[in-house]
Amino acid sequence: MRRITSAEASTNAGELEIDHGGAIAVDTEQLREVGARLRTVASRFAEAREAVRRAQALLSSPAQADPQVDLGALRRSGDQVGKLGAEIENAGAGTLLMADAFEVVELRAQAEALALTDAAAANEAQARADELVEADARLGTMADWLVAGWKRQRFDGLGDQYDPDGPLPSVFVASALVGVASGLGKVRPGMVLSGAADPVRVTPVKTTTPNAPTGLAAAFRRVPGSTAQVAVEKYTMVGGATRYVAYIAGTRNSLPWQAGESEPWDMKSNVELYQGGPSASYQATLDALTAAGVEPGDRVDVVAHSQGGMIAARLAMESAFEVSVMMTAGSPTEPSLTDDQTLLQLRHTDDVVSALAAGGSAEGTGSPDSFTASRVGDPHGGIQDLRLQTHGLETYVATAEMVDASDDPRAEAVDEYWEELGEAVEVERIEFHAERAG
Repeated sequence: MRRITSAEASTNAGELEIDHGGAIAVDTEQLREVGARLRTVASRFAEAREAVRRAQALLSSPAQADPQVDLGALRRSGDQVGKLGAEIENAGAGTLLMADAFEVVELRAQAEALALTDAAAANEAQARADELVEADARLGTMADWLVAGWKRQRFDGLGDQYDPDGPLPSVFVASALVGVASGLGKVRPGMVLSGAADPVRVTPVKTTTPNAPTGLAAAFRRVPGSTAQVAVEKYTMVGGATRYVAYIAGTRNSLPWQAGESEPWDMKSNVELYQGGPSASYQATLDALTAAGVEPGDRVDVVAHSQGGMIAARLAMESAFEVSVMMTAGSPTEPSLTDDQTLLQLRHTDDVVSALAAGGSAEGTGSPDSFTASRVGDPHGGIQDLRLQTHGLETYVATAEMVDASDDPRAEAVDEYWEELGEAVEVERIEFHAERAG
């Protein structure tokens, strides 16, 4: 995917908002590049203003006076050029200031995350943030404002659910508090799965040869339904190189009293993954990839819904596979990806399951091409709230369609990914059904 150079903080396409995730709107280095260019343009206006002044002074002298030249109009033109230059200079300075504020947010968040694994690096990040704020006190206030704004918006609509007896909205809001208080909604570096998963049995149930998906909505429609929980597509490219895309389903059985039975995509796996333990569903995904012929080091991109998002996070952060692109819808967690991994997240601010991620993290995650597309999934309270309709894959497919239709450059850049997959000379898809073997 190409690198995004837009300096827009966010883009609204109807109800949709697209940003880098968290309180960070754009990549700070790209923002600085824009600020520097604006200041370069401002300097050219300053040069033009000086040229007009020199011309005005020359033509005002008795020796060079020319009655055909309107000196008043020339002066006004020079003043207008000066005003435009000043406005551009202010815009450039403001853009650079905002880039520094974003960096303070990033550094503070990095310090908090690194405190778990690398105290020295955490102290270094915090010292850099303190240094920036000491040099310009406005940055501390702006950084606080950015984070506060993100915190206010990340759960829009969550408390506006259908309320037959009174307590339901409070229950929904409590899920956000769980994510915030526990800190488990963000998978930090060094937080690896520990323990043993329940044994599973994985069986291929369907093989097809589809074309590559042509958009985000088409990709999420490929998340398996019915009996399969995982699908693996093998793409053979021109020249013989291969790559894979895994599609991982969300929770299949959410009844607490049936947790731990034959269905691996259940509440037991949800709790295990959220709390940092290996689940039967994660092990089944690994087994399905192996059964599909994927080997350590192979590129495996991931498209996942709900519980599948937690599985995808672990594949991207600790598996033996190379996950370059990860697309999730309504995931209860957010991974900490590296700068060469791209994360495309779909989130509904009124989704009780997505709220467990606590809005992700203030600094966002992944490459500069990463983005979060969010909206209120269901602004109308009704009985559908009891069925968690706003968390359903169908509702997220509708959001994906909005992303596909958006003219935001971050969304448009994803088209190159689909074009790459479309160049494959062969596509093989295998769907797998898994069940606990114990």
